[in-house]
Amino acid sequence: QVQLVESGGGLVQAGGSLRLSCAASGFTLDDYAIGWFRQAPGKEREGVTCISASDGSTNYADSVKGRFTISRDNAKNTAYLQMNSLKPEDTAVYYCATGGSYACGYEFHYWGQGTQVTVSS
Repeated sequence: QVQLVESGGGLVQAGGSLRLSCAASGFTLDDYAIGWFRQAPGKEREGVTCISASDGSTNYADSVKGRFTISRDNAKNTAYLQMNSLKPEDTAVYYCATGGSYACGYEFHYWGQGTQVTVSS
């Protein structure tokens, strides 16, 4: 059974940092792109960032460029999202996703349950 489990969310003041983790079980992340998404109350889910499996290339939403960094540790079967200089508008439930393709831009097959990030002003 494939499971993605996010952790590391919480409450932080504006300007602070958090590191989210996405641990996979029943599935090997090595060959697949990994994405992070977020959904704020009353808003649609949006893509935050993605890292490919082929060459580790990354892309970021404009709203997080220069503040967020995605990474992966295939040996630990885990992906990370380092979030710095957090803003209140970053408040959302954050989800990781994978499966489907080695490249970003394709549909993800597996999703985690999400972790809440709340940034206070």
